[in-house]
Amino acid sequence: MDSQEMASLSSGSSVLTWADRARTLRPLIEAAALRIEAARELTDDVLNALHEARLFRLLIPASAGGEEADPVSYVEMIEAIAMADASTAWCLGQGSGSSMIAAYLPHDSAWQIFGTDPRAVLAWGAGAAGQARVTKGGYIVNGTWQFASGIRHATWLGGHCRVIEPDGSIRTGPDGAPVERTMLFPKSEARTVDVWRVMGLRGTGSDTYSIENLFVPEEFSAIRDLPAERRCSGPLYSLSTHQIFAASFAAVALGIARAMLDTFETLACTKSPREVKQTLRDNAAVQCEVGLAEARLGAARSYLIDSLRNAWEWVQHGEPITMAHRIRIRLASTYAIHEAREVAARIYHEAGATAIFESQPFERRLRDINTVSQQVQGRRAHFETGGQFYLGLTPVNAFL
Repeated sequence: MDSQEMASLSSGSSVLTWADRARTLRPLIEAAALRIEAARELTDDVLNALHEARLFRLLIPASAGGEEADPVSYVEMIEAIAMADASTAWCLGQGSGSSMIAAYLPHDSAWQIFGTDPRAVLAWGAGAAGQARVTKGGYIVNGTWQFASGIRHATWLGGHCRVIEPDGSIRTGPDGAPVERTMLFPKSEARTVDVWRVMGLRGTGSDTYSIENLFVPEEFSAIRDLPAERRCSGPLYSLSTHQIFAASFAAVALGIARAMLDTFETLACTKSPREVKQTLRDNAAVQCEVGLAEARLGAARSYLIDSLRNAWEWVQHGEPITMAHRIRIRLASTYAIHEAREVAARIYHEAGATAIFESQPFERRLRDINTVSQQVQGRRAHFETGGQFYLGLTPVNAFL
């Protein structure tokens, strides 16, 4: 990318939308995709471009040096990056969702993490797999966390912990459930283990990390999504990290499937199956498959975008997000993941033997999208949650 292009990118979102910025980077990211997969981490050229375009900063509060973008613009950016490379988009989604915790930190702490370093990235693993024992001024933290996507380029890490009181009891909330508090610390304080040998999303480098007896000051900890701890008044933070992560990874799936479908539609214009004179596009069965794929992908995408836009319009009026909004975003995200996977699988089959070669863009994307669907955001149980709500029952789901 030359200096003139970068000047245009840096001149503000009034010139280019965030999705436009992402599309500008697509040739660079596509060219690096095989290197990203082989290295199992994002390459320096891609990281440099992402940081220069400020794509890691969309969900960081403006007070901490971020863009505080709206969720629809953010999701469209993730989708555009996923069309180039799913691992890159996944890392952006994970880092961006994690960065929302800045809205729950004291200003000085959020600024130290994100404001002083324009290349700051926060990564964390899944679940409350640590313990934070209360001590003077903070906590003594121990734990091991898995699935830390983007840890290899992260500058700070988070660890979700149960809080242990000085008397050894577990701190509980008003509902009697254990409190989960997230501890933040520089990556240099942790020991990482290279475990990421997987089928798809190899470039995310989602390794395991541990800390032992690390002191974390109180001001570098927070309870995510707890209104009482929220310090930023922007409407973006009325949405929870659960909703943002769900929409992020749905956008990854949609981007993968969109790229596969676009590639197949180009291929179908020239490829003729063995011993068949007509091209694929002249085959009625292929025509039907492409039409159905376009409808399925378009419907899933529209449901997701409309659900986010509806929630965004609501919270901009200062209203707290409702359970109806949460359910709709959850259903739309899960549905998009499943529909995108189905489209990708069927298009992969229609591409025939062309699709099996590593030199072609089909097989890696099929592995990636099947890996996306295995993550917690793709659980079929989320449909059950939606059914509970619409049938007048109380939804039972920790990811709302």
